[in-house]
Amino acid sequence: MKLMRIGPPGAERPVALLPDGRHLDLSGLTDDIDGTFLAGGGLDRVRAAIAEAELPTIDVRGLRVGSPVARPGVVLCVGMNYAAHAAESGATAPRWPVVFYKSPHCVVGPYDEVLLPRGSSKTDWEVELAVVIGTRAGYLASPDDALAHVAGYTISNDVSERALQLETSGGQWSKGKSCETFNPLGPWLVTPDEISSPQDLGLRSWVHGDVRQASSTRDMIFDVATLIHALSQFTVLEPGDVINTGTPEGVALSGRFPYLKEGNIMEFEIDGLGRQRQRVGQA
Repeated sequence: MKLMRIGPPGAERPVALLPDGRHLDLSGLTDDIDGTFLAGGGLDRVRAAIAEAELPTIDVRGLRVGSPVARPGVVLCVGMNYAAHAAESGATAPRWPVVFYKSPHCVVGPYDEVLLPRGSSKTDWEVELAVVIGTRAGYLASPDDALAHVAGYTISNDVSERALQLETSGGQWSKGKSCETFNPLGPWLVTPDEISSPQDLGLRSWVHGDVRQASSTRDMIFDVATLIHALSQFTVLEPGDVINTGTPEGVALSGRFPYLKEGNIMEFEIDGLGRQRQRVGQA
């Protein structure tokens, strides 16, 4: 099942996308796709309503696509989680997950403009598999328990301003990660039944049509289940929370590519999860 949120910022309408391309209006079932919806069995209600053909169709042509989940309570991010990316960054592969936070206010839609911070010269792209939590997870016994707490998967662009992150932050990564518009999500929230394994997904990114990243979640140092288990040992994951699971090699930080500038077009794709596209603007 694929879920979307359609409409202007702050007034998105919940929608389901069917395999035949039709969109169904979920407004009769829920006001939004958020933690309350997920915690209250919302996915099961949608499945039942689709099976009974109870939902009206909706024409979404020309309408803005929002983030597939409303503003989360938290965006937890994992750094240096792909072996090749750690190597290109000159870092030793970590023994434990490297964790930082992004402010939830920077979550935007998959086609919204990304704004360069004022004075920025080192803004970078990062295609990532994002995990949306569906049920509360704290002190999980083992990674074997973790994937049962996943509501779905989506694409994240973990936009990063490297000077703020690394040169002027004193090690406080979140300073370079939480700028306005710095976390496009979407277009869809794809439920786990449509993803055979989160550890066998191709990830790709382009800037102005040129390939930047082309990798697979097989290169993750810590897989999705391990990450959820590890995070649950020091924080409680709530329904609607987002986990950015790390980016593969091919970012500007490597020195192989120029940093973003106004007018650039970024595109991101993950197998089974759709495609994003953003124009780079100026704050």
